[in-house]
Amino acid sequence: MNISAIRKDYALKTLEISNINKNPFEQFHIWLQEAIKSEALEVNAMTLSTLGLDGFPNGRIVLLKGIDSGFVFFTNYESQKGKELENSPKASLTFFWPELERQVRVNGFVEKISNEESDEYFFSRPLGSQIGAWASPQSKKIPSRELLEQMKLDVEKEFSNKPIQRPPHWGGFRLIPNKIEFWQGRPSRLHDRLIFELNNESWEISRLAP
Repeated sequence: MNISAIRKDYALKTLEISNINKNPFEQFHIWLQEAIKSEALEVNAMTLSTLGLDGFPNGRIVLLKGIDSGFVFFTNYESQKGKELENSPKASLTFFWPELERQVRVNGFVEKISNEESDEYFFSRPLGSQIGAWASPQSKKIPSRELLEQMKLDVEKEFSNKPIQRPPHWGGFRLIPNKIEFWQGRPSRLHDRLIFELNNESWEISRLAP
């Protein structure tokens, strides 16, 4: 198989400064709704990239769970990404919706959300996911799958006669952006790229070469 020969020419849509919403959050909502209507697979999936404690970048797929003044996601605070964000509270997000030939990149600073916000989301999750948040020592090395299953059983037993609580080591982060780039695939790799950059609390829009 010749991987270098795999290619796709993009021609579905265009992206112009004259027709983009001047508020990047509103523009993101527009694209997200269009991705939902297109039945994009895992429409709220995004690559979260952080700076590793060893200086190497780390990326992984997480799920967007809210948009307000920033982009909200949840994790174990003691996980690899949790520790990396505590050490260096800067990160980037990348969304890709191939059904629409679109990509969005977000850079910004990360903060923990409030305990009340984390509680609200935690208790909206299925019980199995709530138990999993207690059972899994996320990012730690474990000797076997059997140990993980046993820890799950132990948590189920612990909360069999009392209400489950949110683990203190589990909650949300909010990425507050200072840059948001919208990318629309175009023919001959001459893609449309429009970037919003925050300058003195106002957003400036520029076109980038593909």
